[in-house]
Amino acid sequence: MTAKNPFTPQDKDRFEIWDMLVQRDVTAYAKTDWASHRADFLEGQFFGIDGGHSANPDAWRSSFSDLEVYGKAWVASSLHMLENAEASEVLAGSFAATTLTHIDITGNFAIAHKKFDGAIRFRSGAQEALNWQTLYFCAKHEGRWWITGFLGYLPNPMGA
Repeated sequence: MTAKNPFTPQDKDRFEIWDMLVQRDVTAYAKTDWASHRADFLEGQFFGIDGGHSANPDAWRSSFSDLEVYGKAWVASSLHMLENAEASEVLAGSFAATTLTHIDITGNFAIAHKKFDGAIRFRSGAQEALNWQTLYFCAKHEGRWWITGFLGYLPNPMGA
């Protein structure tokens, strides 16, 4: 299963960033394939800030100091989903919940505004809400785009 990239191949940079942050990320997550997802991060440049679903910057935390720490959290989240939902539901639900249509690029730096608004249905009938947004920071290095960090788990929408 794939999602439709809203950018055309003629808009090469946005097309590539979307593919990295949506298609490859969601596909890897639905398989707990951290190695595939990790391959999109620029080594030595990563940082991750957890917004804690709060619009108040005072509540944001530098929870992911490096890729190893973030990778453990990413794998744990994926395993939690796959323990409770079929992989096909994780994939379909994640694609349905994900929107990435705003990517601001200045030179070799980009900010991608990835939003989640949906849910994953569990085998039990319960659902896990996917409702937050993440700002991904990307850098073009050696001819391709890489993830260098993010400010994630922010409210969607942010509010006043």
